[in-house]
Amino acid sequence: MSHIELENASVSFPVYNASSRSLKNRVLGLSTGGIINKQDDGLLVVRGLSNVTLKIAHGERIGLVGHNGAGKTTMLRLLSGIYKPTEGHSHIEGQCVSLINISLGIDPEATGWENIRLRAAMMGMSKSDLDRQIDAVAEFTGLGDFLNMPLRTYSTGMQLRLAFSISTAIRPEILIMDEWLSTGDEDFKKKADRRLKEIVDSTHILILASHSRELLQKNCTRIVWLDHGTIRADGPMEHILPEYFGS
Repeated sequence: MSHIELENASVSFPVYNASSRSLKNRVLGLSTGGIINKQDDGLLVVRGLSNVTLKIAHGERIGLVGHNGAGKTTMLRLLSGIYKPTEGHSHIEGQCVSLINISLGIDPEATGWENIRLRAAMMGMSKSDLDRQIDAVAEFTGLGDFLNMPLRTYSTGMQLRLAFSISTAIRPEILIMDEWLSTGDEDFKKKADRRLKEIVDSTHILILASHSRELLQKNCTRIVWLDHGTIRADGPMEHILPEYFGS
């Protein structure tokens, strides 16, 4: 059974060559994002998450909300295993796919076909699984002979179509998203929306960070509200969303 547990988990980032940072800088950090501390050795440390305890069970649909700089991206990366806690503990059970950055691992000098293999390998797809799916991925892109060309010859829209098609080829047990992905022309957007809905419906755990009340209401049953790297509220969607967005 897929599940995620965080126990007093904190994530901190050292900031080197920043000895000139003033008290004013630190106060601004407190009001707009994570807490900025100065250690005894003079090193500045940005604390993105602080003492977060969270349990997510099989079958849950979690919405993540908070102002810009509240720690949402850090939390998504922690929940997907990209980050490890600098303090506390995390445990993730289940195959996890993160759609935070769908262009990660894409090589502009490689062809479309080569990029399909590169991105698939980075996502943990086995060679045998990719061999079975690569033709379907290629067809979904709609790029045809352009798959034989280097990515640098693609338009931005074509690059996003390729990245989306590869990144959504896996049906994960845990799906982590930063906003709903939507790319390409209207026909491709409709295809992309259908594919995303299929993945969301089949995944064991969904974690979706969004600023859209409608999107959260449609896809989530529980909301975690982050504020300055800590959990301000955690509860049923119908209770937390009105408090966060205002009635």
